[in-house]
Amino acid sequence: MENSLIEKRKNRGILLISCPDRPGIVSKVSTTLFEHDCNIIDSNQHSTDPEAGHFFLRIEFECPDLDNKKHAIEQSIELLSNTFEMKYTFNYGSDSQNLAIFVSKENHCLLELLLEWQRGDLLGDIKLVIGNHEDLREYVENVNIPFYYLPITRETKAEVEKKQLELLKEFKIDTIVLARYMQILSPTFIEHYPYQIINIHHSFLPAFIGANPYKRAYERGVKLIGATAHYVTDDLDEGPIIEQDIERVKHHHELSDLKKIGSQVERKVLLKAVKWHNSHRIIPFGNKTIVFD
Repeated sequence: MENSLIEKRKNRGILLISCPDRPGIVSKVSTTLFEHDCNIIDSNQHSTDPEAGHFFLRIEFECPDLDNKKHAIEQSIELLSNTFEMKYTFNYGSDSQNLAIFVSKENHCLLELLLEWQRGDLLGDIKLVIGNHEDLREYVENVNIPFYYLPITRETKAEVEKKQLELLKEFKIDTIVLARYMQILSPTFIEHYPYQIINIHHSFLPAFIGANPYKRAYERGVKLIGATAHYVTDDLDEGPIIEQDIERVKHHHELSDLKKIGSQVERKVLLKAVKWHNSHRIIPFGNKTIVFD
């Protein structure tokens, strides 16, 4: 599906920078971009506390004929990086993110992503959906996206993950979205996609980590139901948090009510996280994230 946002952004670039904090960084970066006829259209920065002394910068710029100029721009920033000890990445509006969605049986997060994709507002292209159940095949194939059914057991886990990785490579996937995929990915799988796997956890982490959080929240008598989108790491449900939100619940709400309310929060939180990731607004830092929303 042609993405109208990609076409509009074909001469735009995004520069993300992380480095020790010191005077002159913004000035030098801005001047360097100016020297290459770049017009800065959005700039956000953040400094940690003086003791930690770290600096983060996101600059979105527009440059005529960017495809032919970006190599020279990158070389100039590379020279700056040596001076300021920068870690940096360039991303370009003409580069569409290729997404894979992993699902099980719940459909609400998948449908939210499909709807946004159909509107052309996802800044990415959903290339395939992988499910460990058949339940959601119809939703996916109705919009002409390939659906792959790969059931998984403890005994077949290694074999299935190998097949999943083969599919991801075949479709040149940049980002994996776990849209209520009720399986734990192995460290071997995760190491192929560092900070490229986004999960939605149906709980306001760090509370109720692991399985059945709504049941445990109901039994605890919580007054707030939340959801957390985070990057997947080897530590279960403890990767860097991207976005969270909550809704208030009352004493008369049953477990089924909590699940319905929670599903609405999950959809909203996951979509925000995916959009921010696709538009390169996130810089992971330790087990935290800097999110320029």
